[in-house]
Amino acid sequence: MQQRLVDRHPEVPADHLIAQMVPPPTFDEVSFASYIPDPKEPSQAAAVRAAEDFAARVGKIHAAAGKKSLFGKKKQVDGAGLYLDGGFGVGKTHLLASIFHASPGPKSFGTFGEVTNLVGALGFTNAVERLGGNSVLCIDEFELDDPGDTMLVSRLLTELTARGVSVAATSNTLPDQLGEGRFAAQDFLREIRKLGSLFDTVRVDGPDYRHRDLPPAPEPTDPGLLSEKAAATPNSTLDDFDGLLTHLSTLHPSKYGSLIAGVSAVYISAVHTITDQAVALRMVVLADRLYDAGTPVTVSGAPLDKIFSEEMLGGGYRKKYLRAISRLLALSRFEVPAG
Repeated sequence: MQQRLVDRHPEVPADHLIAQMVPPPTFDEVSFASYIPDPKEPSQAAAVRAAEDFAARVGKIHAAAGKKSLFGKKKQVDGAGLYLDGGFGVGKTHLLASIFHASPGPKSFGTFGEVTNLVGALGFTNAVERLGGNSVLCIDEFELDDPGDTMLVSRLLTELTARGVSVAATSNTLPDQLGEGRFAAQDFLREIRKLGSLFDTVRVDGPDYRHRDLPPAPEPTDPGLLSEKAAATPNSTLDDFDGLLTHLSTLHPSKYGSLIAGVSAVYISAVHTITDQAVALRMVVLADRLYDAGTPVTVSGAPLDKIFSEEMLGGGYRKKYLRAISRLLALSRFEVPAG
């Protein structure tokens, strides 16, 4: 019988929420050495050097923060900060994961959304206690379009850096904002003004590698053929788009990763343009988790680049939607496991 995501109801204990804060599987083996800078973009080589230097600082700060003074108390040592500012697909996550791998444990890695979801699931005080012993917290795609979430994370980082936790973050600068004089970096430092002095900002320029020299995204699959492909793919799921969107509304976003755990490929029928903001934002989180897991996505109905309305792509959450489209298009090109 064909599996469906809507039949899954994962429960994720608090300890597991912390334990799963690691780089996505596609970044399990990356390193500074495996990042290949584009010779046409000198900022990329400079970013690698800055990230390596930062990782070295993380280890020294963590060691110092663990030492006790003559009076038996731990020394007050503030964590360091690095902000990688750039557009989609220039390798910022690769560098962030490399920082994670090069830093001593305990350590955590998550997207901005995962961090806010963690605080929501655990509570602020509990989250601080569980992350407060880290050497580093790596936050991918720091989002500035939700003032409430941004200030929540700013407060969290204030608490953590005071405990000696270093923080590395990446931006979600739009492609058409590149060259606007460190647009995202300025916004970032303003929004986390209490921490601004801790952060060094480093620019990473270049085109989106996910679509570099690639053909256009595949056309949506015929509905009948979609079912046949799903049936022929072991451990895949097949869901109706509206049914899947409804199911997502019943789950806390922190569970979306567990929702797709063990799924080899996701097939979705009758895809159409989403017009509701809340529904669209849940789809963004699912797209992020699918991309993290490297799970191929095949759909029928509307093309994946039409999944969000033009109004949404011009609105306040534009960055989230464009990132999700970029990632879904990449997943649509992934090779589906053979049956």
